[in-house]
Amino acid sequence: MTHRRIERWISTTLAEIPVRTNSLIITIFGDAIAPHGGAAWLGGLIELLAPLGVNARAVRTSVFRLTQEDWLHAQPIGRRSVYGLTPAGQRRISHAYRRIYDTPHEPWNGEWQMVIIPDGVLPAKQREELRRDLLWEGYGALAPNVFAHPAGGVDQLRDVLQQTGSDNKVAVLKATTLNGIVGTPLRTLVHQCWHLDRLADDYRRFAERFGPPLKWLADGDRGDPQQNFVLRTLLIHEFRRIQLRDPQLPDSLLAADWPGHTARALCRELYALTLPGSEAHLLATLSVPEGRLPDADASLYRRFGGIAAGEAVAVAATERRRKGTGERPKALDGGAPARNRTRA
Repeated sequence: MTHRRIERWISTTLAEIPVRTNSLIITIFGDAIAPHGGAAWLGGLIELLAPLGVNARAVRTSVFRLTQEDWLHAQPIGRRSVYGLTPAGQRRISHAYRRIYDTPHEPWNGEWQMVIIPDGVLPAKQREELRRDLLWEGYGALAPNVFAHPAGGVDQLRDVLQQTGSDNKVAVLKATTLNGIVGTPLRTLVHQCWHLDRLADDYRRFAERFGPPLKWLADGDRGDPQQNFVLRTLLIHEFRRIQLRDPQLPDSLLAADWPGHTARALCRELYALTLPGSEAHLLATLSVPEGRLPDADASLYRRFGGIAAGEAVAVAATERRRKGTGERPKALDGGAPARNRTRA
């Protein structure tokens, strides 16, 4: 089997989804590289991104920009460089990816967590950094410098305030709705502040786009390791893009048929199916100055409520051995390897 339908799907999706190289590199670092120590040689990154349509020049330009933006740091070793996440980059990724992989929608007690930034207490740059991090945590802007979340975590908020130097400079309050006082139904207010109609449309499109490859893999057409890595990356890249705008509101504030639930279930299932092959490709492609990329830590297999590690570890070990002998990669079900496509 040549896995041509997977290959065609990848080509079509890469042409249809607007993929910014900077953002794609952040997705790969956060999803794939961070569990393996968070760093890799630049040459390996270039090879890893090639089948996603990103050429070497674009990778070099993007990692340089990401170092300027304090996402990545470079460690020159001779004429080569290793790139890894900075503490600020790791913090941003931890905040965002916790919302992607953790199971949301815990029971709601009816309380709102409020953050109010008084005028003049923060410089413009610091205020913007705080605003950005609050939005990443799912807070909604009720008014200028007034943010609210019905299910915000205290620990996450404390971390945001400390990391942005805003603790002891902003007001953090709890609030409850006074029934019978306001005329606008609570769900209407929520939809207006968080633009849920647009978010729902994005979730529906996500499910329509990734439904076919889920069916193919579930039916036994697993593709080869490189295809699995590309599928996994595009899956998380698109899901991450939506999740960063999803406030993770309690179910009681959402419609009964909220499409985000269907999209999350699909993402978890497809992620689990692509994980063994994608891990094999990752470990065969990237390396660090000490040698091979470290094995993934336990956090990788706790994602989406827990994903079995055994098959992924076994496939990755096989791929390591293949890399050492120079044997060409095989498809997971015995088919032919995918072509390595590059484009500017």
